[in-house]
Amino acid sequence: MDLGIIGQAAGLFAVTNIDDILILALFFAQGAGHPGSTRRIVLGQYLGFAAILAVAVAAAFGATFLPESAIHYLGLLPLALGLKAAWQAWKDHRDGARDEEAEQTKERGPRPLEVAAVTFANGGDNIGVYVPVFATAGVGGMSVYAAVFLVLVAVWCFAGKFFATRPVIAKALARWGHILLPLVLIAIGLGILIEGGAFGL
Repeated sequence: MDLGIIGQAAGLFAVTNIDDILILALFFAQGAGHPGSTRRIVLGQYLGFAAILAVAVAAAFGATFLPESAIHYLGLLPLALGLKAAWQAWKDHRDGARDEEAEQTKERGPRPLEVAAVTFANGGDNIGVYVPVFATAGVGGMSVYAAVFLVLVAVWCFAGKFFATRPVIAKALARWGHILLPLVLIAIGLGILIEGGAFGL
């Protein structure tokens, strides 16, 4: 196996996914202390990234599922999830205490499909970077890239959980995470929409 391609794949993944560590740390902080939340977050991250890979590979073979103009509208996914999280945080603050149903919902932590949606939407720009690389790498090279990417998703999940469980960071996220998560998701959504000129922005 060509170590050069492995190094290039690792570098490409790191550069295009550095912001995911912050998002993962926020998700892990949200699910802290809730059984099964780590498994659900990791599953969601893999689902979202697998979807990014599938679209990029298909586009590299010329079977583009999403027209380039549509990719930037993916910003609506994190924007909607951010607004939903902000509404829930405001409602919890207004009520002063969660009712039993809200507590049970919170107890589950982030759901796999929510994590997958944010990962996929946040990786919309990655597709534009991956497609030309995959197209020139050939089937063998593309397989190496995909394998390295999938291994590094696990590393990213570990890093996100590591940061979320450091005492100082964990304390800050426990105190401010319910505010930070909606803000980060809304900022990502708006950034994707604005950068792509969606809705004439």
